[in-house]
Amino acid sequence: MLFDVTRSELVDAFGEDRLTTLPATAFPPAAAGTEGARLLQTVGVPTGTVKLYTPDEDSGRLSLVRDAVDPEDFEDAPEGAGEWPLIGWLLNAHLALDPASGKVFAFDSDEETAQALHTDVSSLVQVAVRLQRLLEEFTFSGDQEAGFELLEREIERIRQETSDVDPLPFQDDETAWSVISDEIAMGQRFTASSPGGRALRR
Repeated sequence: MLFDVTRSELVDAFGEDRLTTLPATAFPPAAAGTEGARLLQTVGVPTGTVKLYTPDEDSGRLSLVRDAVDPEDFEDAPEGAGEWPLIGWLLNAHLALDPASGKVFAFDSDEETAQALHTDVSSLVQVAVRLQRLLEEFTFSGDQEAGFELLEREIERIRQETSDVDPLPFQDDETAWSVISDEIAMGQRFTASSPGGRALRR
C-alpha cells in the first residue's frame, strides 16, 4: 500500500457512521483476497465525494464492469477489464478494481474513457479522506478573497503531496479528482452545514 490509512484514523475524523465498507463476499474470488479488497473491507471510505456501490441483494456480489458498460467501447480499457468488480462512483465515472495490478480505474461512459486513477486503493482512500476533511473543516474567516487564496493553497498542497507518492489521481486537468479539487477551490461542494458552507452563505 502506498499510503498508511487506518480505520482508527478515519473513525477519529468522521465517526463510525460516516464510513462505508464492502463485505469480503461482495468481491469475485479473483479479487477477494487482494490488498485493495481487504482495505475496502476493513478501513472503508468516508461517505461524501466517493460513493461505494452496494452489493446486489440477491447475489451479494458487486456488479462487474461488463454489467455497466461495454469495455469494447473503451479504446483504452485493459484486456479483461470486463471481469473487474465495480467498487464505486466518482464524479461521472464508475470506479473498478483491477485485481491483478491493484489499480483503481475510472470508467467514464460519457467520454468512453478508462483511466488508471489510483495506483492502489490506499491512494483512493487517502485522497477521499483529505478532500472530504477539507470540505468539512475549512472555513472562510474575515476577508473572503484571502480565504479563497488559502483554500487554493490547501488544494495545491493535497495535490502535490499526493502526486509525490502516486502521480495518477492528479496526473492531468481532466482526471475526476482534478475536476473535483477545482470545484472545491471555487467554493463548490461545501454543504450548507459545514463551516465553509455557512461562511459562503452569509
